[in-house]
Amino acid sequence: MASPNPHDRFDWQAAEADLTNPTTGPDAEVVDLDAARSRRQVPTPPDDGDPGETGPRLVDSPAAQRSARFTVVGLQDAKRRPIVPAWLRSRAELRDAARWTIGHLFHAGAFHLTRTPKYAGKLAWRAPRGAGRLLGGWGRWLFDLQGEHVRQLTADKGDAEMYLKVSRLRDQRVRWRGFITAAVVLGVLPALGIAYALAPVEARYATLAALLAALGALGRPADKPLLDTAVVVPRVQKLTSDVVVRALGNLGITGINQALSKGDRGKGWFPAPITRDGPGWRADVELPNGVTATEVIEKREKLAAGLSRPLGCVWPEGQPEVHPGRLVLWVGDQDVSKARKPVWPLLKAGSVDLFRPQPFGTDPRGRWVDLTLMFMAMVIGSIPRMGKTFTLREVLLIAALDPRAEIHAYDLKGTGDLSALEQVAHRYRAGEEDEDIEYAVAGMRELRDELRRRAKVIRDLPRDLCPENKVTPELASKKSLGLHPLVVGVDECQKWFEHPEYGKELEAISTDLVKRGPALGIIPVFATQRPDAKSLPTGISANASTRFCLKVMGQTENDMVLGTSQYKQGIRATMFAWTDKGTGYFVGEGADARITTTVNIDGPLAEKIAARARIAREAAGRLTGHALGEQPAKVQALSYNLLDDITAVVPASEAKVWCRTVAARLAELRPEVYTGWDGEQVTVALKPFGVKVGQTWGTDPDTGRGANRGGFERAAIIATIAERNRKRDAS
Repeated sequence: MASPNPHDRFDWQAAEADLTNPTTGPDAEVVDLDAARSRRQVPTPPDDGDPGETGPRLVDSPAAQRSARFTVVGLQDAKRRPIVPAWLRSRAELRDAARWTIGHLFHAGAFHLTRTPKYAGKLAWRAPRGAGRLLGGWGRWLFDLQGEHVRQLTADKGDAEMYLKVSRLRDQRVRWRGFITAAVVLGVLPALGIAYALAPVEARYATLAALLAALGALGRPADKPLLDTAVVVPRVQKLTSDVVVRALGNLGITGINQALSKGDRGKGWFPAPITRDGPGWRADVELPNGVTATEVIEKREKLAAGLSRPLGCVWPEGQPEVHPGRLVLWVGDQDVSKARKPVWPLLKAGSVDLFRPQPFGTDPRGRWVDLTLMFMAMVIGSIPRMGKTFTLREVLLIAALDPRAEIHAYDLKGTGDLSALEQVAHRYRAGEEDEDIEYAVAGMRELRDELRRRAKVIRDLPRDLCPENKVTPELASKKSLGLHPLVVGVDECQKWFEHPEYGKELEAISTDLVKRGPALGIIPVFATQRPDAKSLPTGISANASTRFCLKVMGQTENDMVLGTSQYKQGIRATMFAWTDKGTGYFVGEGADARITTTVNIDGPLAEKIAARARIAREAAGRLTGHALGEQPAKVQALSYNLLDDITAVVPASEAKVWCRTVAARLAELRPEVYTGWDGEQVTVALKPFGVKVGQTWGTDPDTGRGANRGGFERAAIIATIAERNRKRDAS
């Protein structure tokens, strides 16, 4: 049917005939709208590849969009909040809280007790005013002056009947109150006067004092309290979502600014309510799409300005285990560097078991962060003057409080910062002169031999005594086995590894101790103010299981101490300020990096702790080495050099030689030094010098037959000596 001309009248009869004509049929299809709508509501089955199938595809299906929050899988991944608060689960925190509460109450009580005469004088001064207020109040009650306003309003309205009714009620009330007043004045007051006159003198004074106190309290001005303030509590701004969003908006981060410019007020940025967390607030923030927590952490100083808080109060951290855009913002009531720290549990009493966690420092919330020294190697790094040496000294003091532990302390700065350990140390040296380095080399060679001895002892122990092939608390306590904890602390360790003559040997021994020592009860701890690849060899930094990084200046130093890619994950020790002394990122105890402030132990306090440790060692019979005035047996024998000795026992006519042959000849040359060496020890000793040891053809003197054994070329030794001499002359 042709479309009707809009200028002509529409022929409805023709149109109806056309639709119902069985011959020609209708020109259009009649559609049942209800049925069509029902069909659209039925989900279209997934596309099975049939090219003839058409229709809409529902991309965001209801099943896919359904929240997994209340499903079994979702609830399994949910984080359960602790039933008992953290300060109740920790005996140390509970003890600190109880100690603080008792101290606070004692201070407040003593404060007010000393001001008792002042308070008594103020009460006596205010007593007349209180008496006037009491009499005035009694008079208003007696004559019903409180209702005077109502009676006046009734009179102003001219309602005579109501006024008379109110007046009669007032007269009745005054009459009754007058009887009560007369009874009190004529009966009660004389009786009280007689009782006062007959009472003992002490009771009279007590009654008079109580009366004056009551009248003085009644006469107190509204703006002048009686008691002085014993404790001034600083008032800080409450952390709210609006405050956080406003501060984030001031950082100049593009993603945040774009979200705010589109009208997003940040109400959906908080997956959990902002709550009190210790002495501060915690805010979990879901940053806008594309914004990472690292971007916020980099601008910590600007964030603190946006929150109007001191820099030491604002501690942003990332939660990479959730996703890179999850930020945890903790804002303290006080600057961490100025806030009162809990008392270190080991300060005045107590011994230590190095197999158990020991209090190492506190997080910004004031909670203790533990450190377990056994089975770990530790690296401490920072720029100068940030608390690196104090941290090393604290670690060594913790170890010293375990009477079984043998302490080796090397202070290469030479200022005596570790001198408190001298009274308990098996080996101790301060300085970087040649004799100091030689002393350290002798001590480290002893440790290398001790490492091998311990490995053999553990290997030969029965399985029931040593099931995991590592030192246990029971084994460490047996003096006969010599498997006690052995802690080596080196401050400014870069001085060792940069030494032109012994640097490579010290690096090789130190790396071996870091890799194999922890399982054998040897605990190496290295501290440096230059955490780069040259000052802190990769073999040490990559294998240390525990790290503490105070303020550093760049990404390389950050990752050298804390581990590869930590900077990219938002763990950035570059954010610490100059005032954050003793505060750094601590990685250990199987947990993520945590901001930790170490215990501030000055020199005199360290001396007292070490003296307590010495008493415990003397009682246990564990005082050895330097603490008893002994010197390493090989200190005076360090004039020899391995390379020079090899050239002495390998003639120029012998181009190649086996390591086992060299070991035997060296033992004949210097039996006090090389006795017990084998081919493997020669190989290890040559490694720091870069001398390549490989399969070398030679004749076995025992059998007379040719064979391949581990050996080297004499020319390599000569070349290494020449290079050493060139560097020595250049320096």
